[in-house]
Amino acid sequence: MSRPRVAFFDFTGCEGCQLAVLNLESVLPDILELVDIVEFREAMDNKAEDYDIAFVEGSISTPSCVERIHDIRRRSRLLVALGSCASFGGLTALKNSRPAGEIRKEVYGADAYQFPTMPVLPLSAYVEVDFEVRGCPMSEREFIHLLKSLVLGRIPQRIDHAVCVECKLAEQVCVLEEGQFCLGPVTRAGCGALCPANGVSCTGCRGPVSNMNRNAALQMLEDGGFSRSEADKRLRLYASGIMNTECKI
Repeated sequence: MSRPRVAFFDFTGCEGCQLAVLNLESVLPDILELVDIVEFREAMDNKAEDYDIAFVEGSISTPSCVERIHDIRRRSRLLVALGSCASFGGLTALKNSRPAGEIRKEVYGADAYQFPTMPVLPLSAYVEVDFEVRGCPMSEREFIHLLKSLVLGRIPQRIDHAVCVECKLAEQVCVLEEGQFCLGPVTRAGCGALCPANGVSCTGCRGPVSNMNRNAALQMLEDGGFSRSEADKRLRLYASGIMNTECKI
């Protein structure tokens, strides 16, 4: 059987998820035996007309992004959102919290170039997304699991429980109970509770679980000694694209 044709693309973001793929030196030789990477701007100059699997990093923020993601979707048999920005807006969705003109003036000055801009949205707002690999940067472990599953024709595991579950399974000391601000109780697992395992609180980079009770989360953090406004601010750091009920741009 021929190897699946795989491509990587980037939109609004830092390209850290693609870099995470390139950092998989220990398993890259094995990956290259399973797939044929036909397009990957960060690593090669090759171009291709179609793909079995397209991994797409970054969010959609301009009209040209919309046109391009539709083109990639048409060429791809499967499309995977790579990282939090592509999956649900991530850090880039912070742009939506203030009017675009106000942000442009503050960052670039009064004479800033008036480039076309739009509210930041995940890939799924415009095209069908088959699978996601969340995280900022994306979870390398989850990426490998998903890629192996797709190559073998299996459905990858979809995790939708809190990071706290992974902490308990690993018998980690709860950093929230130690007085640290932690979003583990409402953040989607899949990272192996990497931050709490190293004594660092969860910042919510994988986005909230689908059934998150926002008010209960804020109350829990307030009971832990943090102000409600600070709790809400930190909760929105990665998930503002999900939590904002209306866009101000």
